[in-house]
Amino acid sequence: MFVIFSAILAFTSSSWAGSGQLTSNPSNVNFGSVQVGSSQTQSLTLTNVGTSRLIITQATPSLAGFVLTGLSYPVTLYAGQSVSCNVTFNPQSAVTSSGSIAITFHNRHNTANYTLSVPVSGTAVAPGQVTSTPTSLSFGSVTVGGKRSLSDTVTNTGGSGVTISLVGISGPGFSLSGITPPVTLTPGQSTTFTVTFAPTSTGTFPGTVTVTSSASNPSLSIPLSGTAVASAAGTLTAVPTTVAVPGNIVVGTSGKATGQLTAATASVTVSGVSVVGSEFVVSGLSFPVTIPAGTSATYTVTFSPTSSGSASTTASFASNASSAPTEVNLTGTAVAAPAYTVGLTWTASSSSGVTGYYIHRALYNTSTSTCGSYTEINPSLPDATTTYTDSNITSGDTYCYQVTAVNSSGEQSTDSNMATAIIPAP
Repeated sequence: MFVIFSAILAFTSSSWAGSGQLTSNPSNVNFGSVQVGSSQTQSLTLTNVGTSRLIITQATPSLAGFVLTGLSYPVTLYAGQSVSCNVTFNPQSAVTSSGSIAITFHNRHNTANYTLSVPVSGTAVAPGQVTSTPTSLSFGSVTVGGKRSLSDTVTNTGGSGVTISLVGISGPGFSLSGITPPVTLTPGQSTTFTVTFAPTSTGTFPGTVTVTSSASNPSLSIPLSGTAVASAAGTLTAVPTTVAVPGNIVVGTSGKATGQLTAATASVTVSGVSVVGSEFVVSGLSFPVTIPAGTSATYTVTFSPTSSGSASTTASFASNASSAPTEVNLTGTAVAAPAYTVGLTWTASSSSGVTGYYIHRALYNTSTSTCGSYTEINPSLPDATTTYTDSNITSGDTYCYQVTAVNSSGEQSTDSNMATAIIPAP
């Protein structure tokens, strides 16, 4: 806050004493704003502009806080002569007042006293002062590994500007952000910063924010307090507890099933999974994965049997849950792949001298819808039967077949018409 001091013009800035005239330069003295407890001085010149000499006997301020110095009484001024002195404004309190400095003088021929009143004015301002809102920060209980942030506002409640040169913080787990000194605050202006409490171990911790400034209270302390508590361990549940891959899975193929991991009480971080054996694989989770309390994460179980029969194993999920590890049973049933054969029959050749038949086979190209290169699959000429069983085939392929008749000289007939056989996939 500030108080304005101003002088009431009770007199003019010049005064006559017979043929002597006393004037001041400046005619009034204005100090502007001056902080309570400090002082400011201005020069004042008194001049005798009359024709006879004057004698200054006294200078009396009518307002506390204003002082005229530099004159050794009595002061004799001949016509045209000047003398300099100082006016000092040194306000001690924020009170409203007005006044002037009365300079008393007379001339040699007149015993009466005359007064020159010099108006003085100034604004007394309270010194800058910083305060905080709130005056302290209490973070309560914070879980280890977590954090909590609170804001504090520093305000200049004084009447003159202040500069914050440093903001420091102490105490384990406490950190400061949002303010970069130097920061200048005009009267009534504020600035806000943030304090964060992020404890790494349990316990009750004190701290302090210290604001260093040019204010009348150059070091402002803001107490901090916080209690760090251990985090509550969450629970991790497997649903279902046994993941069964449905159906009969043919050896050489794969089957899939899904399961879920559900967290409760607190979030749970799953760091990995281990599975006994190689026929079962768990996928679908990118470790480490954090599951918030009350939510679930889905995973996939793939069963790739290498032999027929029932299979089972255990998947173990590692985590920070209170009951870790979490185990899940994995089961599946495998069956052997069916053995396919292709049975071929054809009409006997009507040509004479036929001693047997060659069977030619090619792999059918499904992308081009054409048969590939043919090869003989019975290079040892059989008897003249008109049937053949091909057992050297692969599930999921398609084959092209043609037959040629052979005589005793080894001559072959033209190819028969083409037949195809589609072998089912496993």
